[in-house]
Amino acid sequence: MKTSCEIIRDLLPLYHDGVCSNDSKAMIEEHLALCDDCKAELQAMDTELPINNMALNLKETEAVEKLSKKWRKGMLKSLLEGILITVLAVAAIALILYCFMDIRVVPV
Repeated sequence: MKTSCEIIRDLLPLYHDGVCSNDSKAMIEEHLALCDDCKAELQAMDTELPINNMALNLKETEAVEKLSKKWRKGMLKSLLEGILITVLAVAAIALILYCFMDIRVVPV
């Protein structure tokens, strides 16, 4: 029975890592003996993955750190503005109540 390349390509990572069943291993090896495309795909798994440029990664890290610091400063500024506005609003309400509602603290 001829197995399709699509099925073999699904199983190739397991075969490459040596974790497929003996039946799958036999089926894959039988297919690889006849199919150069799948054989090339298996050989491509042996090549190392290219490592990204370290300098580029460091540059991106610095950009993220700067953005993070800017964001934290903005958050702190917003928090302080919110506290100030809340304090002013409470003081204004207290002043209005004191002036116009004739609410006074009566000594006992």
